[in-house]
Amino acid sequence: MLSTMKTMVSRAAAPDAGEHDAPASPALDAGEAERVANTLQALATPSRLRILSRLRQGPCTPSELAADVEMEQSSCSHQLRLLRNLGLVVRERQGRSVVYALYDDHVSALLDQAVYHVAHLRVGGTEA
Repeated sequence: MLSTMKTMVSRAAAPDAGEHDAPASPALDAGEAERVANTLQALATPSRLRILSRLRQGPCTPSELAADVEMEQSSCSHQLRLLRNLGLVVRERQGRSVVYALYDDHVSALLDQAVYHVAHLRVGGTEA
């Protein structure tokens, strides 16, 4: 299962200029908008972004993760629980340890798109 988790966290490349034009999607209904907003809300906290970014490098235990992102383990565990409830991370028990990983490549791509968008705005790419 861990090898499957490692495969799931392969990084998605940021799009080249002009590739960020996605095909038109139908308008969101209220329920779908609520679910998407809840997921995106998870990305509104720097500590959660750092956790997800670290997990893009590969699965790890909560204690390793807390050390890597310089958080108290209890705070890190709380954030992991929230991220798991939102379907952004998965956990696997290995003996007495628990290992966390990104849910799938979509989470990595979502992070890449957010980082790409911020960088794009920073260099003056404001056209719609």
